[in-house]
Amino acid sequence: MLRHIVMWQFKDQAQGASKEENMSRAAEMLQALQGIIPQILSMHIGRDVTGKAGSYDMALEIDFAGPEELAYYTDHPEHKKVSAFIGSVRDSRVSCDFYLD
Repeated sequence: MLRHIVMWQFKDQAQGASKEENMSRAAEMLQALQGIIPQILSMHIGRDVTGKAGSYDMALEIDFAGPEELAYYTDHPEHKKVSAFIGSVRDSRVSCDFYLD
């Protein structure tokens, strides 16, 4: 199984909305992908609760059967819409993909 983790720092204001509003919209859009892309085996989305320096605002964790399924997800038109929205309201992004034992 392949785990895909992404974390974002959101802009304080973007697209006429606050950071909190954009984080909520991003989470809703990501959750909707579960019903659209069957290759998603599991998905977890969470917001940082510590507020520590260096912490990212929100994280996404998705499991796939393997790299082909991750590639399908990445190239899916609905994912591209979500990615474009998040790209317009974030300051930074980091990711990591790894196999589970």
